[in-house]
Amino acid sequence: MTKRLIDGYDGVLADLDGVVYTGPRAIDGATEALERLAKEGKRLAYVTNNASRSSEQVAAHLRELGAPAIAEQVFGSALAGAELLAGQVAEGSTVLVVGSEALANAVRAQGLVAVHSAAHPPDAVIDAVIQGFSPELGWKDLAEAAYAVGAGAVWVATNTDMSLPQERGFAPGNGTFVAAVAAATSKTPLVAGKPGAALFETAARHSALARPLVVGDRLDTDILGGNRAEMDTVLVLTGVDSVHSALAAHVDQRPDFLIGSLAELYEEYPTIKPDGVSYSCGEAVATATATMVTVSGREDHLDSWRAACAAWWAMHPKVTPSAAPEVSFTVALSFTVDE
Repeated sequence: MTKRLIDGYDGVLADLDGVVYTGPRAIDGATEALERLAKEGKRLAYVTNNASRSSEQVAAHLRELGAPAIAEQVFGSALAGAELLAGQVAEGSTVLVVGSEALANAVRAQGLVAVHSAAHPPDAVIDAVIQGFSPELGWKDLAEAAYAVGAGAVWVATNTDMSLPQERGFAPGNGTFVAAVAAATSKTPLVAGKPGAALFETAARHSALARPLVVGDRLDTDILGGNRAEMDTVLVLTGVDSVHSALAAHVDQRPDFLIGSLAELYEEYPTIKPDGVSYSCGEAVATATATMVTVSGREDHLDSWRAACAAWWAMHPKVTPSAAPEVSFTVALSFTVDE
C-alpha cells in the first residue's frame, strides 16, 4: 500500500501566514487540504506567532476563508507572551502593552495591569513591557517602549518575525519593531513565541497529539521551533522560504520534508536513497562537494531539490557552511513551485 506523507502522523500543527493564507486571501487548495484532515481521522491545531488577535478572532477569520477552525484549535504568541511575562514579575505589576487589545487582554488574564502608555495613568511605574504585532503601531508606541525598557523594565516580545506575508509582498513583522527598540536601548527581550518549542508542545498537548507534523513556511520560526520541540517538520513552499533558502538552511533549521502545497500532504512522499556519494529522489540524483551541488534532474522538479538538500546536508551534517552552494542542473529550467 502506498504511504502518503500524512499517514505517519496523527495530526498537523499548522502555521497561518504563508501556509493557510497570504494577506486577505486563502492560498489555493489550502483550506480544502485542511478540511480533509478530519475526514482522514487527523487532528488539526494552528500555531501562530500573531499576537494581534484573540484565538476566537483568528478562528473566525479562518472560517471566513473556508478553513475548519474553532478557538480551541488556535494557539498564539499573545498567550505565550503573557504567561512568560507573568513568570517574570509579581502579580498586579503594571505592564506597558505595545500591541493589540487582544494582547492586553491576555496580560490582564494573568493578573497584571495593562496600560498602553507610560503617561496613562499619570505617574505610572512601568514594571514590564510586552511587545506584539499590530498594524496600528507607530513611532510614539515604539518610543514609549524604548523609554520603559531603557529605564529597566522587564521586556518580553511575543515573537521576532522580521517579515509578514501580505497580498502585495512582504511587510515588516513584529521582529522589525522589536529590532527598532533593541537598537534604541541596546537591550534584548525575552521571546515567547516561535522559534521556541513551548508553543508547539502546548498545542500538541492540548490537542492530544502524540505524533504531530509541523507545517510551516519559515525556516527560522516554524521549522526551527518544530525541530526544537523534537517534532517532524515540513516546509511548504507557499510563503516566505524557498527551495534555495532550504538548501542553504542552518543545520537546526533543516526540515524533514519539502512540499509545494498543503495538498501534497495526501501524496506519496518519495524516498530519498543514499548511494555512496550521491542521493536519489525519484528520477533525480544529486552529489555534493564542499562548495557545489550537481543534480542530474530538472530544475523545475521538486524531487531535484529534495535530492540536492539531502546531498548538501549530508556533506555538512553539523556545521552550516558560510556560503550557499552553487547548484548545477543537467536541465536548467526556471523553478516555479515557490512562486
